[in-house]
Amino acid sequence: MSTPVKTIGFIGIGSMGRPMAARLVGAGYSVIALDANPQAAADFAKESGASTATAASELARNSDLIVTMLPTSAIVESVLVGEEGVLAGLKPGTRILEMSSGVPTHTQKLAELVQESGGKLLDAPVSGGVPRAITGELAIMVGGDAEDVAFVRPILDAMGKSVIHTGIVGSAHAMKALNNLVSAGGFLIGVEALMIGQRFGLDPEVMVDVLNSSTGMNNSTQKKFKQYVLSRAFNSGFGLDLMVKDLTIATGIAEETATPAPFSSLCRELWASAGTMLGKGQDHTAVAKLIEQLAQTELGGEQ
Repeated sequence: MSTPVKTIGFIGIGSMGRPMAARLVGAGYSVIALDANPQAAADFAKESGASTATAASELARNSDLIVTMLPTSAIVESVLVGEEGVLAGLKPGTRILEMSSGVPTHTQKLAELVQESGGKLLDAPVSGGVPRAITGELAIMVGGDAEDVAFVRPILDAMGKSVIHTGIVGSAHAMKALNNLVSAGGFLIGVEALMIGQRFGLDPEVMVDVLNSSTGMNNSTQKKFKQYVLSRAFNSGFGLDLMVKDLTIATGIAEETATPAPFSSLCRELWASAGTMLGKGQDHTAVAKLIEQLAQTELGGEQ
């Protein structure tokens, strides 16, 4: 019988990890924070009442469950292995929730390493961005055995509004990449439609209102175009480089499964081109600037 979770080790106190860890503190769990930037973990601990660890092995020795929220699968692996890695201090039976957006096949290999060390790894990526991380309304996909998913469900419920079991380990990371593929495609086609309409003489703000009351509605029309593009804020909190990473994972799955995906490939290339054009550190909503540059017209500007 598994010991109830009281202390959660949270690795990755970034723009998403910080509010997610805060939700766990708010739900009554003791949280141990660790980040590549020790000051980020220290600031979070001071603000929330959490504690900190100086190494992943120390965090693992004192945690009943561990969450990783990191940029890539390679970074997750670097945190797990090694003399001061999570696996060096992992207590038998400990579950690891890998909540990053990872490469499914890499995640499955990491799950094998964790199992060899006496623990269990589940992949549990999220969708919803920083605003929904703050409110605890994330959509969470989770891959793993049904018994393990049931065990971690209260922890996931503290961070998300929707928790869906997608199947075996790795399936949730595959689903997250495919979700972002659909989201990225909807964003690009929506921006192109706004540009076409503006150059015809339509008001982009009005166009968004029409789309949101019609069949063209999607997440971008509802939560991104007015808020981050037409406002020129471009600060949704999710990086352009991370979107390109997820699209690369999605098209990689298509290649591995020999699935023709011409539109998906083009979508990924357009996003990658925007990343090259705009440089590092850009918000993903800034991809709209690629369309603006091609059209030599700013959305919401003078027509």
